[in-house]
Amino acid sequence: MTVPTLAFEAIGTHWQIDTDLPVGAGLEARVHDLIEDFDRTWSRFRSDSIVTRLAAGPTDWAPDADGARMLDFYDLLYRATGGAVSPLVGRTLEHLGYDASYSLRPRPGTVPVPAWAERIDWDGSTLAVADDTLLDVGAAGKGLLVDLVGQALADGGVDSFLVDAGGDMLHRGPTPVRVALEHPADPTRAIGVVELRDAAICASASNRRVWGGHDPAGPVHHVLDTGTAAPTGEVVATWAIAQSAMVADGLATALFFATGPALQAGLREAAAGTTPAPHFHYVRMTARGVVTHDAGLPGEVFR
Repeated sequence: MTVPTLAFEAIGTHWQIDTDLPVGAGLEARVHDLIEDFDRTWSRFRSDSIVTRLAAGPTDWAPDADGARMLDFYDLLYRATGGAVSPLVGRTLEHLGYDASYSLRPRPGTVPVPAWAERIDWDGSTLAVADDTLLDVGAAGKGLLVDLVGQALADGGVDSFLVDAGGDMLHRGPTPVRVALEHPADPTRAIGVVELRDAAICASASNRRVWGGHDPAGPVHHVLDTGTAAPTGEVVATWAIAQSAMVADGLATALFFATGPALQAGLREAAAGTTPAPHFHYVRMTARGVVTHDAGLPGEVFR
């Protein structure tokens, strides 16, 4: 793959798109418009987004087909993890300081994460939410957007490409790329390397988006345990590989809670419920430095 590159900032992260052919001005504009439309729909940080409008009062909304697919996947993840992965963490993240103004100042007390059945009615086509329900689709939303950008490139005649949105990557083409798995405590080191071809890889780590280090309760990060409404502690980094970036993104978050065979089986069932059913691989690292991965991982983990 040659590397005519598009590089830009969007949705709070750095994007780089490497392709086998130059991306024309029209296709580049299509990519930016697509990202803007997605952000205007799903961002909880924008006062003009649909998510913000939904939070203002009980109302019904029919998302487009891609949004419906993401909500279906959230439903699968929610059930597979016993509610640990939920789009209902918005108010809790706000309370912890990850709010629209990026105050990064945790407030006293706890805001529990509500149960799906208490706040959401999703029938596969229409979404109804209860009053003061702030959705956060950060667990899978960026992955879906990466998929949509990749589809726009393919529709525009670009057959080989690598889309990288802050480490959420989607590859298409005959020539694989090698991707290092960054050590969560040292960005100059890798704990392994995988080969990515016609697939996506997404990572999540508790050392990203960390704030409140001077707070008496200690630093805070964005991966929440919905049972305690507090940041997770045991797992510090995960990587998931699937055919779709949305699926890889959601599973990377779910792997923070996949501590037993039954739950991992639930994640595979959730992944299989997507279309197309992905080949799911994973790597996970705990706070004690223990690294586990599936037997079919297309790469190696350094010991």
